[in-house]
Amino acid sequence: MNLQSVIVSQSPEDKFREYLTTGNKSQRFTGQQRDMVRFIFSHHDHFDAEALISDMQAASLKISRATAYRTLNKLVDAGLLRRLELGTRTFYEHDYGYPQHDHLQCTKCGKVIEFQNPIIEEAIKQASLAHGFQSEGHSFIVRGVCKECNIARMPKRQLDLI
Repeated sequence: MNLQSVIVSQSPEDKFREYLTTGNKSQRFTGQQRDMVRFIFSHHDHFDAEALISDMQAASLKISRATAYRTLNKLVDAGLLRRLELGTRTFYEHDYGYPQHDHLQCTKCGKVIEFQNPIIEEAIKQASLAHGFQSEGHSFIVRGVCKECNIARMPKRQLDLI
């Protein structure tokens, strides 16, 4: 399922610049950070820090490893990215400009499938109300085996029956 972006009042770049320059510790918005925000929001994929660094370098964009990791943390704090713990790896995805959604993760190939379900959203809303809890979002990951990996396993299963 491809999620449709939602209308937002600012570009991700402007929102991040605002985040950096407001508050007690105003920070400079560097060229590497600008390039990183533009690169991340130019397409919608789940990614880890090392893949991001490699992809940016392949696109002839200069980014230091330290800047990439620091900026990813800031982008999460600013509400632009969401951090996903998938097994032993940390992945990131767009949070700003995309609707709340959940994930199916294939334990064979690692594929991550996004989905939305109003029943899950309503259950979270009701549980929050019942406990006087102010929900700020959630991360729901279902692990299993995707359709393609299941199809690939089918011939092997039939041979096991002989």
